[in-house]
Amino acid sequence: MTVHIGAKPGDIAETVLMPGDPYRAKWAAETFLDKPKLINDVRGMLGFTGTWNGHPVTIHGSGMGMPSLSIYVNELIRDFGAKTLIRIGSCGGMQDDVKVRDVILAMTASSISTPSLGFFREVNFAPTADWSLLSAAFKAAEKRGTPTHVGGIYSSDVFYDERPDLNEQMTRHGVLAVEMEAAELYTLAARYGCRALAVLTVSDHLRTGEALPSDDRERSFGDMVEIALEAAFSNT
Repeated sequence: MTVHIGAKPGDIAETVLMPGDPYRAKWAAETFLDKPKLINDVRGMLGFTGTWNGHPVTIHGSGMGMPSLSIYVNELIRDFGAKTLIRIGSCGGMQDDVKVRDVILAMTASSISTPSLGFFREVNFAPTADWSLLSAAFKAAEKRGTPTHVGGIYSSDVFYDERPDLNEQMTRHGVLAVEMEAAELYTLAARYGCRALAVLTVSDHLRTGEALPSDDRERSFGDMVEIALEAAFSNT
């Protein structure tokens, strides 16, 4: 048990999927895991552990933004022994060939600032995904026939962005999408020697203004969860 996670020793699996929304964690656990058990509800941040194809899996919310995710990832790795952490979440498309409902596998995650910025001082650290997870997720997506893009994303530290100039430069430099957590996840995974990946569903598009209707979200997000699970256990 930690300040933010009320789980007991052994309650959390080495493989953890992390949506931002705790209720999406509940939905994913109840939909994809066998015998999911609630292992955390401190501050309303829900976590569940069950099995997928016989493999222990925890699905735990991260909250919104890098500071919130940083708290949970630090504790999951340091205090509960998590080894593989996969963010499953939504993002905003930034390229014309990226469509709503597509899946993005984040190879890199750029940012202006993260909770870990003070560690590096003058160094512009480049947070990257784990290659074994990235390649396995791409193969899983191909097998499913899911439209998928692999490349760099941008982790913003604000939701209500008022920097159209920055978005323009991100798009100009090939950034696929924007979200709010992956850069810190990749940095923490590098620090602790763990595997990390962000598997994202495009829920809206910054250039076209299109957005995924609420009643379509669960069906579209299901592809993302299954890709993440297949990638996590591709070598077992």
